[in-house]
Amino acid sequence: MHAKSDSEVTMSVEQSTPPRSPSRRPIYYVQSPSNHDAEKMSYGSSPMGSPGHPAYYHCSPIHHSRESFTSRYSASLKNPRNSAWKGLHRPDADSDSDPDDQNDTVSPGRNVRLYLCFLLLFVFLFTLFSLILWGASKSYKPHVLVKNIVFESFNIQAGVDNSGLATDMLSLNSTVRIHYRNPGTFFGVHVTSTPLELHYYQLKVASGQIEKFYQARKTHRTILTVVRGSQVSLYGGISALDVRGNHEKVAVPLNLTFVVRSRAYILGKLVKSKFYRRIRCSVTLRGSNLGKHSNLTESCVYH
Repeated sequence: MHAKSDSEVTMSVEQSTPPRSPSRRPIYYVQSPSNHDAEKMSYGSSPMGSPGHPAYYHCSPIHHSRESFTSRYSASLKNPRNSAWKGLHRPDADSDSDPDDQNDTVSPGRNVRLYLCFLLLFVFLFTLFSLILWGASKSYKPHVLVKNIVFESFNIQAGVDNSGLATDMLSLNSTVRIHYRNPGTFFGVHVTSTPLELHYYQLKVASGQIEKFYQARKTHRTILTVVRGSQVSLYGGISALDVRGNHEKVAVPLNLTFVVRSRAYILGKLVKSKFYRRIRCSVTLRGSNLGKHSNLTESCVYH
């Protein structure tokens, strides 16, 4: 027997080896991120990629799909921004909502905050404006001046009080003249008063009431108020005075007291100012001055 050469051994091995069945499913490996290396490895690992099957390699749809897949995968590794793989990322829960829907859900709360801010700003400005007006009105206090008093009649006679006790009874009639002026430039005032009372020490002998009135801004008036007393029990208060026979000698010290209340509605009832004027005047009832004016401009104290 002759020794076989290497070439003959190789040919005999190839002839003895049965051909692989084309029905076996090929195995593909994708290991390199580069396009060139991926194609090279897939070609080398595929049994169909041998020169003995050129037509199957070029025409197989499986290889075409594999080549497209490896190309897209390699391109995605090189440029991940433009890759279709980014569509596989799980979207955030917030990104599913429409921006218009987000604006719709946020806008009501924002509108409420804006309305609240405008309301607070309006309240602040209105309060500031009201305080300015209220403070300015305090510098325009009404002027009250008691000018004079006229005693028209004065009489003391014996009588009986309600309990049947005998005592001296006094009757008095007088008129008080008061000058009132409102210096306010932007508001009028409503004027009332407490009763005007004439006292002989602690004994009230006469009283009268000013009728309430409205005084417009920057105007004035003269008020005439009747102060009278009828059948006032003296209980010995003026018993020492002998007034029955000679009225010319009568001199009874009296005090006239009252309070003038002025109320200004600057902005309706929301902003208003109150002014109080307490007045006390000392006057002497003289029988010789009945029917005459007794000047009180220098005899009154104003608080």
